[in-house]
Amino acid sequence: MQLNLRNPLVFFDLETTGTNPVTDRIVEICYLKVNPNGTEESKTILVNPGMPIPAQATAIHGISDADVANCPTFKEVAKNLARDIEGCDLAGYNSNRFDIPLLAEEFLRADVDIDLSKRKFVDVQTIFHKMEQRTLSAALKFYCNQDLEDAHSAEADTKATYEVLKAQLDRYPNLQNDVIYLSEFSAHNKNVDFAGRFIYDDKGVEIFNFGKYKGKPVAEVLKNDLGYYGWMMNGDFSLHTKKVLTNIKLRELKK
Repeated sequence: MQLNLRNPLVFFDLETTGTNPVTDRIVEICYLKVNPNGTEESKTILVNPGMPIPAQATAIHGISDADVANCPTFKEVAKNLARDIEGCDLAGYNSNRFDIPLLAEEFLRADVDIDLSKRKFVDVQTIFHKMEQRTLSAALKFYCNQDLEDAHSAEADTKATYEVLKAQLDRYPNLQNDVIYLSEFSAHNKNVDFAGRFIYDDKGVEIFNFGKYKGKPVAEVLKNDLGYYGWMMNGDFSLHTKKVLTNIKLRELKK
């Protein structure tokens, strides 16, 4: 089944130095842009993370310090990457929990202010887990009867994710061939920030999703506990989380 698209849909996968969006960095990014007319274009970029790649990370994706020694930093490719995905929705495998938060952090560290909150996100892993509870390799075998060669290479994982989503649409009649629907179906929570520190409640109000104020409106906490804002801004939270918190604070001050 071909995808029914309003906007271009960019399938992407990141290989990184680790799993923490705050402290880890991208070493490879591959993206496959599928246009509404069905045409496709892809690109793979090796990135110098500006830090040593841990041996345990190299053991997974096979990318070493030597491989990226002469490669551009993310800051050097960020503007072109932002331009490539401008106006596009995004899709990936476990992307809502990892790839998108880390990509957003990298853009902020590179001083590229791209507003990803206006995009639709389709997480193929969430669809798979809701339907079958498996891994990407098993998904490709289950849906496409293919073996995943070169697993944990960004290019192989990206192409596999694209093939699995098309096969999911073929297999499940109740899955709508619509990115808005797929984005909502594959979302875990209605996150305000990509790390999920704040979420929207049933009334569309931003509330805390962690800590002593979990379930409390963010604006209310900022009003009643002046020190909590400073604690979060100085804490080990992602740049995007801090940006969202600041935006809420500034919005409330204008009221």
